[in-house]
Amino acid sequence: MTNKKTTQRQGFKTNEFIVYPAHGVGQITAIEEQEVAGHKLELFVINFVKDKMTLRVPTAKIAAVGMRKLAEPPIVKRALDTLKGRARVKRTMWSRRAQEYEAKINSGDIVSIAEVVRDLYRSESQPEQSYSERQLYEAALDRLAREISAVQRITDTEAVKEIEASLAKGPKRGPKGADDEETEAEAA
Repeated sequence: MTNKKTTQRQGFKTNEFIVYPAHGVGQITAIEEQEVAGHKLELFVINFVKDKMTLRVPTAKIAAVGMRKLAEPPIVKRALDTLKGRARVKRTMWSRRAQEYEAKINSGDIVSIAEVVRDLYRSESQPEQSYSERQLYEAALDRLAREISAVQRITDTEAVKEIEASLAKGPKRGPKGADDEETEAEAA
């Protein structure tokens, strides 16, 4: 019986940080057994501190929901390098693009999330964003920062600074001085 359980858990352990596509980074706080309709069910108890939320996910369902371990450092580096690339904004209607961005954010894939951050990023010298663009940008930024902070064991704020530093290295980000003032103002 123990072997079957271990397989179902796919190497996930208590206290481990994981990525749950629809909610971002969470921590497995316990592995519980519950009886549901006469069947014993093993559940991961996952806590999302920032959202003040706890999820219970059957261990057998984690592959189906796309739960995964934190990205390895080389993948985090790839995500940060993606931020330095040129923004790729399709010439489709905003509603269609917004759906695509939302899908990338909820895919749980750190590189896809980085693409959203890159494509929706605006420096001081660029035109204003619409409310919905800003919402999506902040959601993607938050997901990316939380995973980077969990992988590198730094604070979310430090992770955001690292993301902003990568974004500033991208092409056509406006006059050099403008970005520096922005980060100093946020640090204050």
